[in-house]
Amino acid sequence: MNPDTEIEFEFPSLIRIYKSGRVERLSQNIFAHVPAGLDPETRVTSKDAVINPSTGISARIYRPDISLGTKLPIIVYCHGGCFLEGSAFDSLDHCFMNRLSAQANAIGISVEYRLAPENPIPIPYDDSFEVLNWVISHDMGGPDPWLVNHGDFSKVFVVGFSAGANIVHNIALRNVHFKGLVVMHPYFLASRRLPSEPTNPALRDGLEQIWTYLCPGTIGPDDPAINLLADGAPDLKGLNCERVMVCVEGGELRVRGRVYYEQLVKIGWGENVELVDSEGEEHGFFLAKPDSDKALEMMSRLVAFINRS
Repeated sequence: MNPDTEIEFEFPSLIRIYKSGRVERLSQNIFAHVPAGLDPETRVTSKDAVINPSTGISARIYRPDISLGTKLPIIVYCHGGCFLEGSAFDSLDHCFMNRLSAQANAIGISVEYRLAPENPIPIPYDDSFEVLNWVISHDMGGPDPWLVNHGDFSKVFVVGFSAGANIVHNIALRNVHFKGLVVMHPYFLASRRLPSEPTNPALRDGLEQIWTYLCPGTIGPDDPAINLLADGAPDLKGLNCERVMVCVEGGELRVRGRVYYEQLVKIGWGENVELVDSEGEEHGFFLAKPDSDKALEMMSRLVAFINRS
């Protein structure tokens, strides 16, 4: 058979990997790109910036409608998509960042990291960490006037959804300090099922199998990068931030998100960690249904977390 047409692995509606190494993304039409510019609803203006021309790492930067000289919190955001789809330029993430920037009155930076499996982990971690460092470097001056003129570098928040939550968790364990970490519907796995964990064998098997393509050479769901409870998993005391928000939903990853929160409580984060539990909602509901009651509640909690003194 032709290795360019013979399927090696398929995750329905998400990705197809052929024996030749060719990758076919099955959901590209869902994640349509939209241009940067002025959003008439929120009055937030956005633009795109190339962070590293040699690798193509880029970001979309958001600025609310503000007066000259105003200093604002900074939000660095990593999108979801199982590490292998999605974009900072997708319509749903773009809408979310416009609203978050407006309501939190913050500068937003949405990271366009390179996707696996062509760019396997830890490349998405490294790309996102590079953008975070690029942002923070503007405290001493830099190429982007929005950050230089309006960024409050004592209030940098790193926010991630799904795979993006896994990314921000892992970069928060590195040696750059920032104010706050937000993990929304985090993509974590485990080789053993926890009590009360929902049962969806097909989805779980798919998530575990795709990890071997996302992170070649991995030990599967016992990899410390994806399993908080694995042997050798980093101590959460090493998170290099001052406070954490954990957002969970009602799907397959719910219990893993709660474990993350409970582990932080257990090691003494106290009032510096909070949980937003949207029980009964689907994964990523706040992107698909931004005007639903629970999405509005989640946004309100996130804005309050960012603006808390």
